[in-house]
Amino acid sequence: MADPSRVSDAGDDEASRPYRPGYELVAEQLLDYIAEQKLRPGDRLPTEQGLAQILGASRNVTREAVKVLAAIGRLSVRRGAGIFVAETSNGLVEDSLSHFRPTSMEDVLMLLDYRTVIESETARRAATLATPIEVRDIREAAQASLAAAERNDGHEFARGDEAFHDAVGAASHNLFLRSSVAGVRRLASQSDVLLFHGDAPGSLEVAARQHLAIAEAVAAGEADLAQKLMVEHIATTRSQFERKIRDRLFNLGDRATATEAPTRPSTGTRPDDRQPPPRTSAS
Repeated sequence: MADPSRVSDAGDDEASRPYRPGYELVAEQLLDYIAEQKLRPGDRLPTEQGLAQILGASRNVTREAVKVLAAIGRLSVRRGAGIFVAETSNGLVEDSLSHFRPTSMEDVLMLLDYRTVIESETARRAATLATPIEVRDIREAAQASLAAAERNDGHEFARGDEAFHDAVGAASHNLFLRSSVAGVRRLASQSDVLLFHGDAPGSLEVAARQHLAIAEAVAAGEADLAQKLMVEHIATTRSQFERKIRDRLFNLGDRATATEAPTRPSTGTRPDDRQPPPRTSAS
């Protein structure tokens, strides 16, 4: 298996490749391993040392990968018991998605297709059923996302973004739609962490202004327009994801198992010690 940390003779092309910490690469491989082994929620994984040997990675990088996957809810680490595929509190619906691969183009596009179906209908119903208080909540969340985007504050944008989509879900007056919106966005957040290293896949301001347009359509009771704008909003997110994923695959080339973090200019921080950044998805 190739070692992505090895410096090649590619010169400037190699130096221009975007840096990705080793723990992200190993986290991807660990999710693939879980899927290949058909492990289910609650199943126990090998020890860190065992996983390191299976994945051809160092124990330190494997430990960081496990931490990342635990932080996004894919693994559960129990002191004295071991590492397990995380169980959910939502039963078989989410358990059946335990093999979702947040770095797979195919899986991410299926997820966005599902978002289009669910959230477009949610927006249409919100425009028909939203109360004045719910309209206010949707508008305030959209405005908060725009204010954060204009400051280029990814953390606050993420909060406004989540509040906006949840407020639209609440205004649909259907607890299953609202729950589906929340669930699909949790899965999308895993892609943000593992694919984009915390960077937004697209323009925060574009996404925020789309939020505002949807909010105004809901406020005006224009159900068809609200549905259309939500479809366009997710289509924009989809195109941004596709571009970022393809850029990443093109730049990384034929990557195989990561044994250490890729080489990059020293910044005074060891790659193995870097922690994953907060989610800042423009969606």
